[in-house]
Amino acid sequence: MLGPLEQARSCLWIPDKAGHHRWVDYQVVGILLARTAEAESAWWSWDQTAWTRLIGPDAQEWSRQWPTQASPACRPRLLAYAYLLGAPVDEALFLCFERLRLARTVFGPQIVDREVDTVYGLLRGWGYRLETAGNHAVRTLIAHAMLLNHSPLLTDMDAALLERLRQAVRSTRRASGDMHSLQRALAALGQCEPPVARNETLLSELRAQRWTDVPAPWAEIVSRWFDTSTLSRNVRLAYRQDLARMGRWLAAEHPQITEPTQWTRATCAAWVATVDRMRIGDYVERTATRGVFGNPMSPSTKDSALTASRAFFRDLQEWEWIPRRFDPGRALETPRTIRALLGPNPRVIADEVWAKLLWAGINLTAEDLPTTSSGPRYPFELSRAVALTWLFSGQRSDEIRRLRTGCIRWQHDGTAVSPDAADVLARDAVCLLDVPTHKTGTSFTKPVDPLLGQAIEVWQSLRPEQPLMLDAKTGERVEFLFAHRAKRVSKDYINRTIIPALCTKAGVPTRDVRGKITSHRARSTIASQLYNAKEPMTLFELQAWLGHRSPSSTQFYAKISPKTLAKAYSEAGYFARNVRTIEVLVDRDAVASGAAATGEPWQYYDLGHGWCTYSFFEQCQHRMACARCDFYTPKDSSKAQLLEAKENLQRMLASIPLTDDERAAVDDGQTALDALLARLTDIPTPAGPTPRELGLPAAVTMLPIVEVRQGKHT
Repeated sequence: MLGPLEQARSCLWIPDKAGHHRWVDYQVVGILLARTAEAESAWWSWDQTAWTRLIGPDAQEWSRQWPTQASPACRPRLLAYAYLLGAPVDEALFLCFERLRLARTVFGPQIVDREVDTVYGLLRGWGYRLETAGNHAVRTLIAHAMLLNHSPLLTDMDAALLERLRQAVRSTRRASGDMHSLQRALAALGQCEPPVARNETLLSELRAQRWTDVPAPWAEIVSRWFDTSTLSRNVRLAYRQDLARMGRWLAAEHPQITEPTQWTRATCAAWVATVDRMRIGDYVERTATRGVFGNPMSPSTKDSALTASRAFFRDLQEWEWIPRRFDPGRALETPRTIRALLGPNPRVIADEVWAKLLWAGINLTAEDLPTTSSGPRYPFELSRAVALTWLFSGQRSDEIRRLRTGCIRWQHDGTAVSPDAADVLARDAVCLLDVPTHKTGTSFTKPVDPLLGQAIEVWQSLRPEQPLMLDAKTGERVEFLFAHRAKRVSKDYINRTIIPALCTKAGVPTRDVRGKITSHRARSTIASQLYNAKEPMTLFELQAWLGHRSPSSTQFYAKISPKTLAKAYSEAGYFARNVRTIEVLVDRDAVASGAAATGEPWQYYDLGHGWCTYSFFEQCQHRMACARCDFYTPKDSSKAQLLEAKENLQRMLASIPLTDDERAAVDDGQTALDALLARLTDIPTPAGPTPRELGLPAAVTMLPIVEVRQGKHT
């Protein structure tokens, strides 16, 4: 019985000193022999329960069993003996001890420290702050994995071992964030696959559809469609929620319909009508929603529900899973009343607020960013580069996260220049940003402000070497620019950290009249400012800068500001184009004496070559080509001279609306004048006869153009 114990003792890595350590070994042997006598069975026949009772689940139980006979140091030494002897020890007991010390005792300190330093070297190279106290947990996890695997070598570890380790850590209800660090290191060594981001796992769990109150046949074919469709995963998840809503509606309103094969045009019409009248919370799994329960559903949500319906039935018919009994594009078309409420409405941030955010981003400091107990989440240079990219690039948050190293290039007169050529860069160089494949198109290059390029180059010069990571959109393993500790910046880093920090520094609220300031609103703001600049981009230039496939997509981002619209309206001269003013003499004596009431002339319209006394001059068709009827008085006549000699005359201006022919005569020259004269030849004058009957050449009157000011005068 003592032979195996002596062999186990010789394998233990303990200080080569007499005294205390030797005395602990004597006590361990005594405990095993005492329990053997008590149980009347040798230690090699004990089961897991017997070993757990001997070692004790905790120090209190150990002290209760051996109040005075054994030293507390005997307990971890006893576990080491049991481990080397191959006893059926409960692996949960490892959590009750210092696992790193236990691993060094069992496997030897040199090999354990060598393997731990290998992992730590990788993590330190990726930017982990291993000097903080919290990072000792990674060493403990490595030692625990060695004990579970019965091997201290990293090359013997695999994904199955990590899952066992994860389950063990989860049983303690402690945070397992360090498990991701360990798995990243092992993945870099080729021992397993990289870990899935925790936020993506949580998001998938939240979006996982539980098919409550949905007919089983309907749920089955929707799941089959989900596994077959080539749409992106996020789109399929969103569509699946709408299809589950359809299933609950069928169960509540049409229980006899359980499969898509039973749908008819009448069923489609009923579903469209239901969506049109749907309210928040109808036919959903959870009653907790973002909006107010019972309020009408937004037009965009209604359109999305019908879009999912059309895509679902169109695919089923194309794949010949169901017979073609109706056209989904027509039977499930979004009603005109809903489409009328949809359209481009970019949520542009006000210019004065955006200017403050730009100032805050340019002057951002490390003190403006939140920190944790272990320090800032990311290096300041990375955070500043992310902030300026959001403020200047006009890209989506996903595209910012997917930027790659070397995405900044400098050109001078079409020739690439080195970033070290500070004299050239400071004056005339153009900074170009390479945008990877994105939501609506392939990769492209766009010019950006040099401030952005300089910030990215500062971070790139300090960026720790990172392992290649998978770009899920392209299927490539690339070097992401904004990566730290072997992972990209989090998906919500801009919305939850950068934007609040900039708003706090700028002294502006995180919400405005259009809602919360989010990462995507910067794209609309920048596009609208470029579209309304003093030298604005055209719609097609802006389309290329944003990376859209068609100008219609650009309209959802670029919005003409009221100031630009007012300027364009003023420059168009709408009022001045259609109205001309001429001078009118008003004979106040004729009005005061009552002669005007008896038919005497009292208004004299200045035609340049004469005066017209027709009271309804603005209605006369011959005002631009006077036929010299009885209302006409030549300026060189004695009557006209007497009129101008009067003292009690009031000079006024009258606005005359122009017809299309008259406007052409004013704007287009002699050809239009001749056409106007020809058209008026047989039209009666206010006096009765036509110009042909009068037999006199028509005198064309060019009504003077005067400046007409609209609005208030100060």
